[in-house]
Amino acid sequence: MTGRRPKPVALPPLAADISGEYAACLWLKPLRSDNAHGIAASWTSALSPVASPSHARLALIALLVGGIAIGGSPIFVRFSEVGPMATAFWRVALALVPFFIVSRALPQADERPSGLRDRLFLFLPGIFLAADLGSWHLSLHMTSVANATLFANVAPVFVTLGSWLLFRTTITPVFLAGLALALIGVVVLKGGPAALGGGQMAGDATAVVAAMFYAGYMLSIGHLRARFSTSRIMVWTTFAAMTCMLPVAFFLEADLAPATLFGWGMLLGLALISHVGGQGLVTYALAYLPTAFSSLTLLLQPVVAALLAWLLLGEPVGLMQAIGGAIVLFGILVARRG
Repeated sequence: MTGRRPKPVALPPLAADISGEYAACLWLKPLRSDNAHGIAASWTSALSPVASPSHARLALIALLVGGIAIGGSPIFVRFSEVGPMATAFWRVALALVPFFIVSRALPQADERPSGLRDRLFLFLPGIFLAADLGSWHLSLHMTSVANATLFANVAPVFVTLGSWLLFRTTITPVFLAGLALALIGVVVLKGGPAALGGGQMAGDATAVVAAMFYAGYMLSIGHLRARFSTSRIMVWTTFAAMTCMLPVAFFLEADLAPATLFGWGMLLGLALISHVGGQGLVTYALAYLPTAFSSLTLLLQPVVAALLAWLLLGEPVGLMQAIGGAIVLFGILVARRG
């Protein structure tokens, strides 16, 4: 270390999670280069492999499967035998093990954290991650799965607003048009202006708060990718989130651990299928696909969540809710392109 501050880099194109999933894989997509090191490059350095046709086909399949896996996470949360905070704790605690194994198994081409300042910067995103997960899991018990998933998808909008407030980045008319469309979609989804104050508004608002925390998570890790690999950031942020969630779950909820094998199965499914598996597949996919493909996960995950909630939880999606949700998603897509 020379003590010299790294040159700031442009933030990667905004990606969506994405159902409050904080899919860091979408935000941490490596920068494009001419180096072809395979999947390891996407997790260990700032290099991205050049896609061959076979890699592109496999990557598209991985993107679809990963999006479905992440989209199914609300079902695991709903079926969990413990409260939303304990569920969030086990989600990151169980995910930490495979993330750590991957980090140790792959060669690291990035810097190692040096000193307290580096460690604090690596710890900070985990605080936002814990707040995001806690808020989003709570919203899933206060409103419908479709609404919680949809409103958590507004995180990219808050990233742009946060970048404008903190870094004075330019907000374009296209972004403002997309934001207006998204707000109109919310009104339609809720059944018109007269219905905005009733029903599940508290749960919907909690999902929006989760999106704000996720935006803080994305902003706080944006510049870390200039120095640290995806795998290192994932290990640090997951450990930090686990550390934050443990006391919250312990003091706020009666049961920290599930009582049955079914309960443990739900937590393992959430951690390994949705969290690790979904993120891993999407991380692999976006190392070979254009960034525009991240929009596919934005569209896929709320649809998957709504379908699973209808089939498994008996939560039908009405016509106005479907139309409003489509307008919201379209507005977010427009805003991201601005």
